[in-house]
Amino acid sequence: MEMEIDDTPKPKGEETKGKPIVVILVGAPGSGKSTFCEQVMASSTRPWVRICQDTIGNGKSGTKSQCLKSAASALNDGKSVFIDRCNLDREQRAEFVKLGNPNVDVHAIVLDLPAKLCISRSVKRTGHEGNLQGGKAAAVVNRMLQKKEFPKLSEGFTRITFCQNESDVQAAHNTYSALGPLDTLPNGSFGQKNPDAKIQLGIMRFLKKVEVPANTVSDANSIQSSVSHKNTEEKEPSYKGHDNISSFSGNASKELKEGENLAVCSSDSHASLNNTPTLAFPSISTSDFQFNLEKASDIIVEVVEEYVNKLGSARLVLVDVSHKSKILSLVKTKAAQKNIELNKFFTFVGDITKLYSEGGLRCNVIANAANWRLKPGGGGVNAAIFNAAGPALEGATKEQAQSLHPGKAVVVPLPSTSPLFSREGVTHVIHVLGPNMNQHRPNCLNNDYIKGCQILHEAYTALFEGFASIIRTQGKLAKVSNENLDSNPSGAQEVIEGANTKHSPNNDQKSKREHEHDYDRSKKCKGSQDEIGADIPESKIGKVDKNNDKIDGSMTKAWGSWAQALHKIAMHPQTHKDVVLEISDDVVVLNDLYPKARRHLLVLARSEGLDRLADVSKDHLQLLKTMHDVGLKWAEKFLQEDASLIFRLGYHSVPSMRQLHLHVISQDFDSKNLKNKKHWNSFNTAFFLDSVNVLEEVSSHGKAALRDDESLLSMELRCHRCRSAHPNIPRLKSHIRNCRAPFPPSLLQNSRLVLAPCNTGIDP
Repeated sequence: MEMEIDDTPKPKGEETKGKPIVVILVGAPGSGKSTFCEQVMASSTRPWVRICQDTIGNGKSGTKSQCLKSAASALNDGKSVFIDRCNLDREQRAEFVKLGNPNVDVHAIVLDLPAKLCISRSVKRTGHEGNLQGGKAAAVVNRMLQKKEFPKLSEGFTRITFCQNESDVQAAHNTYSALGPLDTLPNGSFGQKNPDAKIQLGIMRFLKKVEVPANTVSDANSIQSSVSHKNTEEKEPSYKGHDNISSFSGNASKELKEGENLAVCSSDSHASLNNTPTLAFPSISTSDFQFNLEKASDIIVEVVEEYVNKLGSARLVLVDVSHKSKILSLVKTKAAQKNIELNKFFTFVGDITKLYSEGGLRCNVIANAANWRLKPGGGGVNAAIFNAAGPALEGATKEQAQSLHPGKAVVVPLPSTSPLFSREGVTHVIHVLGPNMNQHRPNCLNNDYIKGCQILHEAYTALFEGFASIIRTQGKLAKVSNENLDSNPSGAQEVIEGANTKHSPNNDQKSKREHEHDYDRSKKCKGSQDEIGADIPESKIGKVDKNNDKIDGSMTKAWGSWAQALHKIAMHPQTHKDVVLEISDDVVVLNDLYPKARRHLLVLARSEGLDRLADVSKDHLQLLKTMHDVGLKWAEKFLQEDASLIFRLGYHSVPSMRQLHLHVISQDFDSKNLKNKKHWNSFNTAFFLDSVNVLEEVSSHGKAALRDDESLLSMELRCHRCRSAHPNIPRLKSHIRNCRAPFPPSLLQNSRLVLAPCNTGIDP
């Protein structure tokens, strides 16, 4: 479907002023409206604003009137607007069409893709802005499609474009991407093949076959069963530059035609692809460092095979700029021999700094073949990544490390100010340094391939460990680049320094109640590095690294810049005297910035490298005793001031803030900062480890028994005294203010509770 830009001469005076456009997207959930907007906005020189009702209310679901107001404001500023709503009937579109006037054109783009495809995408996607996903999505899409009403020029549109397959969508994307600030498009209706077509049949029959996946991408067999290769309108679009790797999937792949290979590497849902953690990495040491390609390819495949199943549904992508790349060819062949799953590892031809904008491949993490100084310059991948990321990457790198040894890697959270973050959706860069066989470069091994292969193996291991740590640290990180940051100041266990973590807003009150335990992000997360925050249970962050593996000798996980605040205070308490209550050689004491009770202290260990309880060994037993004694001293001090208080000392199994710290918290939980289920359960389930228990376990077994089960944080709300259940935090708080039941016997034993001598904990 060819569409041309109208470049006819403009009347005098109009050639320097473009005409804004309102583009009303029309399509069912899963038809690709949001993806279309994002891709056009990423590549167009015309200023665009996307108006989405799911996020219009400060990142949360809003109203139609809010959308209209925002659209009108953008048009007044001379910007063109995408109306990203379903807009499936005339009534829904009418108010937006009225935004048009002699100086504003109104277009419609109708994404009339097959019902099966829309339903399949909606069912399988995760992290959707409007929370329309999973089993409920199928019924919603079916219901909406039955009421579909195609737009007509008579409604007030100047142009309507119908897209009935992915080729049409790509053509429309190309047209609007190429539309400059001064360009206009011819009026009329384009692409509608059958204006009188009935609603697509067989939808309910298809629904019976739909299976809701558990946050996984489809494998070759499931794709083949759900996508008809005879119907090209139902295939997912192929990524530009994707190598033909059909041999990776064994016999199943032989049934695929050339050009269909990408479907094997993806799910039917484009949104699901965008949300899958993906690491794009170049071949390390084979370019400027002149490492033998055969040996390098063996090591790549060996380490990929080791990690590909450890990473769950995450993907590893080997990238090179040339279709003639020998390393890609070698790796593909050897990976095929190992039967490595296509949906978890594949190769890609393209610029690693433009994988999404030019190739359509969303990678939230990219690896850089760095130099030992971790500086820009040189050539190849290192220069390209530093140039594309801008000064933000160099500054963020300096915060993490000053240099790098061969075989090591360092994870660098990419600031949101970086063009790589905003344009490509990259949230992290992992610098990795491999072995050098080039005599004109530092640390040349002079063809010692025994040592060289060992170092290269260590380099890829460090790289994939870094990627794994990112997945553990921030969960489904790929959605970071697609969703709006919820900076609601009502968040309780806040984070520091503009963390990149985001969450999907819910589109109705029921969903809000169901997810009331999700963490809010405070506006303070945009604060300085010197601010401090309370520890939060790491449900958003993932599970503890049980093997305690290190990436670069100094980190056991990739701590975001905001999570470093406690570490900085512990290491340099003299510079934080305004918040520090006590300083000694072993510990620092301070108030929790967002206390969850009337009294809530943190006792920080001052030992470098002791980031969390998982790092503790028997060698740290004396330090743990010191922390406990200091916490006990402060609890007793508070009891002298208020004998009605009762204290508990303990650790979170999986903290979000770097630096081992002990919580000293009063059991009244009377605090405006305690707002959701995870806040409560982080202190009142097995997720909270009593200090006396930790001391016994480390003394007996050399380590603490961690409870890193994320389900603990989503348990129903129960009173910590009588164990009665309550539907929400306000009801729970109302109850515990009046509850006089004794504490459970387990807490009354072994001095787990700290009370005034006159207080038994039974009838305070």
